[in-house]
Amino acid sequence: MARIIVFASGKGGTGKTTVVANLGTALAQLGKKTIALDADVTMANLGLILGLEGKKITLHEVLSGKKKAKQAVYNGPAGLKVVPCGMSLNGVQKVRLERLKKVVLGLAANVDFLLVDSPSGMGHDSITALAVAQEAIFVITPNFASVLEAMKIKRVAERLHVKSPELIINRASGERTDLPQKEIESILELPVLGVIPEDIEVKHAIALGEAVVVRSSKAPAAKAFKKLAATLLNQKPRMA
Repeated sequence: MARIIVFASGKGGTGKTTVVANLGTALAQLGKKTIALDADVTMANLGLILGLEGKKITLHEVLSGKKKAKQAVYNGPAGLKVVPCGMSLNGVQKVRLERLKKVVLGLAANVDFLLVDSPSGMGHDSITALAVAQEAIFVITPNFASVLEAMKIKRVAERLHVKSPELIINRASGERTDLPQKEIESILELPVLGVIPEDIEVKHAIALGEAVVVRSSKAPAAKAFKKLAATLLNQKPRMA
């Protein structure tokens, strides 16, 4: 059974989907069977970031009961498997979110990691995604607004009995305006698993539908994602 890790954020703009795409690719590069699943049924982006837009069978069709989960799994970079979500309004209307947990557990049976890209915010779809987590990682940017939104998500996770969430600080500029890591950890009372720097190569990779860890493997962000993947491998899974 895979380690099922849900990536959540209290607000958009933290780069959560980029983190899922590149961390999943980095885990695959290390030889781990990994699936990245886009659970954002209304604002899907994972497929776009990895050049898999326009697929006929997506999580929409699976959650509507029309297709099986294995039919929505596509080959991504470096051996990563990807379950994209659809972009059509018609597809959204037919989705039944209560099926998500069964789909996730089925996909997790024969892989090492299943990374779930949760919708941002605290809507019904976000809470449904967070509820399937064995583990949760909150993706934040180093500013007060992002940290305060993460506090709200933390409270929801506690109510859902998600154990020991951790943090990834993304898009860290290294400037004095960034909140220090220790201050973030103190406010949220959660440990920081890794820090990903702001990097123009990430934007270039997204524009081309590629993972930065593949396209620009020596870029600062790529190195940080690879370090983060190694950190995950050295962790013991925190079972729910």
